Amino acid sequence: MELITYLIDLVLHLDEHLNTLVTNYQAWTYLILFAVIFMETGLVVTPFLPGDSLLFAAGALAALEGSPLNVGLLWALLFVAAVLGDTANYSIGKYIGPRAFTANSKLLKKEYLDRTHAFYQKHGGITIFLARFIPIIRTFAPFVAGIGEMRYGYFIGYNLLGALVWTLLFTFGGYFFGNLPFVRDHFSLVVIAIIVISFIPAVSEAYKGWRERKK
Repeated sequence: MELITYLIDLVLHLDEHLNTLVTNYQAWTYLILFAVIFMETGLVVTPFLPGDSLLFAAGALAALEGSPLNVGLLWALLFVAAVLGDTANYSIGKYIGPRAFTANSKLLKKEYLDRTHAFYQKHGGITIFLARFIPIIRTFAPFVAGIGEMRYGYFIGYNLLGALVWTLLFTFGGYFFGNLPFVRDHFSLVVIAIIVISFIPAVSEAYKGWRERKK
């Protein structure tokens, strides 16, 4: 329960948390953000970490006058973190496989695997690219690619492209638009909107799957 409360507070006040982080750790903030994005994309047990919203908030923070964060360096590090995260996840899936998923698992729910696998079957290799923009599926897609023994040379191409577009879009989106008066005054609502919009494709796929099963 405490974890849920903390995560809700983190999402609703992400800008304040990042400001505190930068104030306390200065340049070490780069390493912390790198670690969060790496874990969010690279560890199947941490799909709850902020992804899209964190990139946007970090970009907005880098745009502030006097900020110790350089947006170019920030983007480069987050891009590398995203690529390495997916690569690690792919390797975990390849070597551990479906044995990690059980019906009784609280963290690695089999329904997540089944949902991602269905998405992967429908869209093929481009799922690695599309999944970058869908929370939870973003974490599980490279894992499933590893399980399915997707050729690494094929995987890495979509991995690089997805990480490039995802980090550019949200980091520089935050940099250029995160400090507009409306966005700044309603930052929590903007973050929630980003999360909701990110979930729309996954909800759509789940609804289509439900309708097909009903038929």
